[in-house]
Amino acid sequence: MPPRDRHTVDILVVGGGTGGTAAAIQAARQGVNTLLVSEFPWLGGMLTAAGVSAPDGNELLALQTGLWGQFLRELQRRQPGGLDWGWVSFFTFNPAIGAQIFQDWVDALPNLHWICGQTPQAVTVENDRVRAVAFDHCDVSAEIILDGTELGDLLALAEIPHRWGWDWRSQFNEPSAPETPNPNTARYPVQAMTWVGVLQDYGEGAVAPEIAAPPEDSASDFLGAWENHGLERFLNYGRLPGDRLMLNWPHKGNDYGINLQRLIESPQARRDCLQEAQWRTQSFARFLQRRLGRRYGFAEGLFPQAASGFALHPYFRESRRLLGLTTVCEQDILPQLGGQVAPLPIAEQGVEAIAIGNYANDHHYPDWSFPVKPKSLRWGGRWTGTPFALPYRCLIPQAMDGLLACEKNISVSHIANGCTRLQPLVMNIGQAAGLAAALCIQHRCQPRELPVRLLQEALLSDKQAPAAVIPLFDSLPDDPDWRHWQRYYLNQPQDYPATGYHPAEPAVMRRDPQAQTISGRVERLGDQDYQIQIGDRSWTLVTLHPTVERQLQRYPDHHHLSGWGYFNPSGHWLRLEGISS
Repeated sequence: MPPRDRHTVDILVVGGGTGGTAAAIQAARQGVNTLLVSEFPWLGGMLTAAGVSAPDGNELLALQTGLWGQFLRELQRRQPGGLDWGWVSFFTFNPAIGAQIFQDWVDALPNLHWICGQTPQAVTVENDRVRAVAFDHCDVSAEIILDGTELGDLLALAEIPHRWGWDWRSQFNEPSAPETPNPNTARYPVQAMTWVGVLQDYGEGAVAPEIAAPPEDSASDFLGAWENHGLERFLNYGRLPGDRLMLNWPHKGNDYGINLQRLIESPQARRDCLQEAQWRTQSFARFLQRRLGRRYGFAEGLFPQAASGFALHPYFRESRRLLGLTTVCEQDILPQLGGQVAPLPIAEQGVEAIAIGNYANDHHYPDWSFPVKPKSLRWGGRWTGTPFALPYRCLIPQAMDGLLACEKNISVSHIANGCTRLQPLVMNIGQAAGLAAALCIQHRCQPRELPVRLLQEALLSDKQAPAAVIPLFDSLPDDPDWRHWQRYYLNQPQDYPATGYHPAEPAVMRRDPQAQTISGRVERLGDQDYQIQIGDRSWTLVTLHPTVERQLQRYPDHHHLSGWGYFNPSGHWLRLEGISS
């Protein structure tokens, strides 16, 4: 047997998903010796290797901060033709471009070493402190270790207390939590996962290779998949550049939720479960090809070292969840009574906010529509989620030192996980965790000893990707007073406005040179419901810019508008970026 490699580093990040990749990059940018160990040859997890290159949440311009904002701007720079391809997201892109961005960021950091193709097998714990991780072919000791695995595997290996699955009403008094177990909660212990597949539209008259039937073919399950949407809208849901179609379809589609308890039972049980999830997507793709014709087939050459058309691994919506110093519950992510934003997380040392999100609480269970208390509002001509902030202490185990969570494995309830699991927020969770780990190295302290204000100031002042910690609709990172208002509400949380708007001058509308010139007549169809007539075509009029949002609210009906923005044919909307008259 060849000798095992041994490494000693300041920070070890286990898992190259969205949160782990962000954590490793941020820690290394602080100048700390960092090692990232991942299972797959692509970094970025949900955004890239899992194929969900249509991110949800943090779409409003004021929420595009931190590493998420930097990643999005780099995507806009590199993606030919822009990001307006599908309608499930404002930003759909070739996952290979996203993976290359992460690769380039890692390559630019001489103090960040990346090892791929290895998974954690054991964790060394001494005196209630995580000390080392054994992988398939190497052993790594570190001062601070971050669990960035897709399913919280380090939590189990280190026997750190954690949750899996449902929490009942009596536990956190959450309004949407079931009072007791029922047949559906037993059938679906966690949210469904999806093994994303990508179809290629080869064009009229083309004959794509036939998609083979998997050993378990469930074609009848998909009948009526697009009955509530229409075929065109279904195909455009996750449309990607290059006439590719992302298959991540919840309604009679390829969500997979059968006996997901197997994901944490044993390695073999997990492999069996994952294989069945992939077969589900293969069966769905075969169904679509047989219904729509051979112009559609699996996309070739999109993912490395993977079967044709399949992402490298599934999109996991839920993980083992840490029992942390605090647990984020449904009440923490719902808007204040009569307001549009959730209350700030406050503890003894003040406001604890370190990452912000806004996604509407969304739960996926096949054949079961589980209702949760709504947290949405009309904004900018469309529906969006109400903003909230996550506290630092949800990253820290109750009693174990030397470890931080940085993925979907943070200390959060099953219900609240429905809006904390999304790619942009998880990326900024990873950024905060990586920065916290670096500060712990620099200040020779444990994560639980790190003053949260030190972390917040470092996030706000980051030279490459400054990150907001206070959710505000109308405060953009390039505004001259952006940090002022962030610090103001950290210091005076009692003044934090339930509306989410600070009392300052409107944000400036800066024109992107790639945006198109717009000229047409505006029609007001209702509250926060606009159309613009351009030539002989009407477009739904939406915006992500806070100043444009306010201008549209008072824009005269049937009045001419000139400005700039982006057209999205799949969503039939015009994303307005600025108004000139």
